[in-house]
Order: sequence, then structure tokens, then C-alpha cells
Amino acid sequence: MEKRKSLTEQIDRFRELGNSSEAIDKKLDELIFLLESSDLDSDAVSQLQDKFNEAVEQTKISSDSLKLFRKLDNPEASRLELVDNLENLLSHYKLDSEVSKRFILVDKVIRLVKVLAGLVMIALGFAMIVMPATPAFEMYTIVYLTAEDGVTLMDLIALLIVFAGVYLFVTSVSKVGKSE
Repeated sequence: MEKRKSLTEQIDRFRELGNSSEAIDKKLDELIFLLESSDLDSDAVSQLQDKFNEAVEQTKISSDSLKLFRKLDNPEASRLELVDNLENLLSHYKLDSEVSKRFILVDKVIRLVKVLAGLVMIALGFAMIVMPATPAFEMYTIVYLTAEDGVTLMDLIALLIVFAGVYLFVTSVSKVGKSE
């Protein structure tokens, strides 16, 4: 917990300095001072160097990938340029079957939850319409069908719930056929 607190304090100090090269230079000088004053062996130094090189490489990759995404978002580009940009983008990202399986599983679970939520909303809405309620809960009668019964505000709210459930159900089911 204490280590996490000191890390957040360091991040806050870095944000105060701003996201400039001065702040990076200052932190790099602190790192050099710490390395000079420590008793690290060559293996530990090479591990730190590998970690630093990996961080620099990740920074390069993220800035390059943003450029690739921006190229793909160009509405004036021809289809051939868009395909080339998409090919470059896919070559930069490592997609394996595990990542795609996880993505498909999460997508199916989300659709299943939407289908279930839609069905529950439909059932709840119909239950609100069919089941009798106390006169205090019926609220206002909008259209009288008989002297004692009619369409109430609660019935309209229940219809809105039913329509929302139907919308959720239809949109989540219609996406199943398109994605598979």
C-alpha cells in the first residue's frame, strides 16, 4: 500500500511538471543518479536496460499506431488506400486466436445479457398492464373505456417498458446473424 502511495505521489509530481521534455530530462537525471549510487551487478543493469528499451519501443509503437489509425479515418482516401492502411494496421498488431476467442466470447455474453434484459422488460411491462393494481398506484386515467376502467398513465409507462424491451431484444438478436 505504501509503495502504491509513493507511486501515485510520483505521478502527481510528474503531472505538476507537465508533459514536457524538461520533466523527462529531470526524471532521467534522477534515474542516472540512482543507478550511480546503487550496487547493481551487470545482470540487473541489463534487465533495467531491457525494460527501458521496451518502454521506449512501446512509446514509438503507440505513436505510430495512432498515425495508422488516423490514416484509416481519412474520408477522402480511395478504397485501395484504405485497404493498404488497414493492412499496415493489422501487421502492427499481433492478433492471435486467444485474443479473438476472448473478444467473441465477450461479445456473445453482452448480446445474451441484452436479450435477457429485453425479455425481462417485456415480461415486466405486460405484467404491469395485466395485473390489477391499487387505485393509488393506477395514477391518472387518460382514456375511459367504461365508467370504472380505462387506459391509465401506468399502462402507458408499461407500454414504454415493453417497447424498450422489444427494441433491446430485436437489436441484440439482429446482430447475431450479421456477426456470424
